[in-house]
Amino acid sequence: MTRILFSLAALCLLTAPIVTADEPATANKQCCTKDSCTKDCCSKESCTKDCSTKGLSAGDDVGAFLVTKVAGAKDDNVDNGDSLCYRCKYGQRPMVIVFTRVTDGSVPKLVEQLDAAVAKHSKNQLKGFVTLIGKEQKELTSEGQAMASKLGDKNIPIVVAKDSENGPSNYKLDANTAVTVVLVNHSQVVARHNFAADKVDVAAVMKQVNEMLN
Repeated sequence: MTRILFSLAALCLLTAPIVTADEPATANKQCCTKDSCTKDCCSKESCTKDCSTKGLSAGDDVGAFLVTKVAGAKDDNVDNGDSLCYRCKYGQRPMVIVFTRVTDGSVPKLVEQLDAAVAKHSKNQLKGFVTLIGKEQKELTSEGQAMASKLGDKNIPIVVAKDSENGPSNYKLDANTAVTVVLVNHSQVVARHNFAADKVDVAAVMKQVNEMLN
């Protein structure tokens, strides 16, 4: 009997998986992509982003941050010039948070379609807001007002982040990224996308919005 037990133990040692420091021991290991990160990255050789330092990942909690409303959403009981936390105002509702350093390129199309989606999915209490960053607050305010005037949006507030240069630190925004879109539900990240100003994949974002609500 002792000999049999010894043989089985030796066999287990031979067939057990070897885990190294470069290969996390996760049952369903997922790798980040060029547009978004998951919590469990693969090895450095196959991963295209450093998930530990750049941006929120799916499943992360989303924190509060202060903004000043400058335009849009005329019926949300917030006046232009008011400072508040829109993320807090929307609570556990599904929402789309757009951080952008530009108001041209593909951004107006994204804002326009988000505005329409918020109206369409009012029963699902979908919310969204566009946060301008990257410049001084006065300049961002003028740009936000001009964009809202052209689009005539009714449901999406245009706001300027209190930290207007880099955005809220707890969102870990990439300084080299023009547009970051964060989909949130129940106060957790569903997905995050980074885009160049003229390469916002509006269709992909809207598809994920619909999937988040269903």
